[in-house]
Order: sequence, then structure tokens, then C-alpha cells
Amino acid sequence: MNNYPGMCLVFCFAIFGLGSAIRCVKCKDNIESCTNTEGCSKDNACLTLTETDGPTTRQCVKLSDCDFNRLAQMFPTVPKFTFNCCTSDLCNVATSIGTGKPLLGLLASLVVMWWCMH
Repeated sequence: MNNYPGMCLVFCFAIFGLGSAIRCVKCKDNIESCTNTEGCSKDNACLTLTETDGPTTRQCVKLSDCDFNRLAQMFPTVPKFTFNCCTSDLCNVATSIGTGKPLLGLLASLVVMWWCMH
């Protein structure tokens, strides 16, 4: 039982994923219904780039590339677009696909913390 607090810390770190890279949705679509995901490097962000009257591209990008001018260089065939970069797991998911995953992670974290305290 001497290792009990240490085991709790290990489980909590595993669930919270401290220091780990994020996961992003990866696809190009017209109807906001993509479910493919990819693991990103440590200093990356999830990009949602929407072409005016065109498809939406979702993927990992370097956080330093989350700038209109830089993205215009990276996507030279896209004349007009809006974009959003975010830095949490699956934050570039289309509308309602991934709303349950963060809640599931929070619930699992709370269960482990409760278990560690009892």
C-alpha cells in the first residue's frame, strides 16, 4: 500500500495526457462530416480552413503557421478563405461529431480521482 499515492499519480497523468501531442480531424469535405483523425507533433495546432463557397480542410499545422499570410502561401490555389486554429484534442471536429469525447475524458478523470481518494 505504500505505492498507492504513486499509482494514483501515474493513472492521473495517463488520463490527463500531460505533455502529450494533440489529435486533430484530418479531411477535406463539403458537408462537414469527416471522422478521420491524425496525431500531431508537439508544437502543432488543429486547423479548420474554409474556402469561400468551397470545401473545408481540417488537419494539423505548425502553431507558428496559424497566420493568414502563411496559410495563403501553404494553400496557393485557395483565393479566399477563413480559418481557425485551436490546440486541444479534436477541437477542429465538425459540428456535433466529437462533443462526447471531451466529456468522456472528464468523466474518466473524475472517476480515477475519486478512486484515488477512497
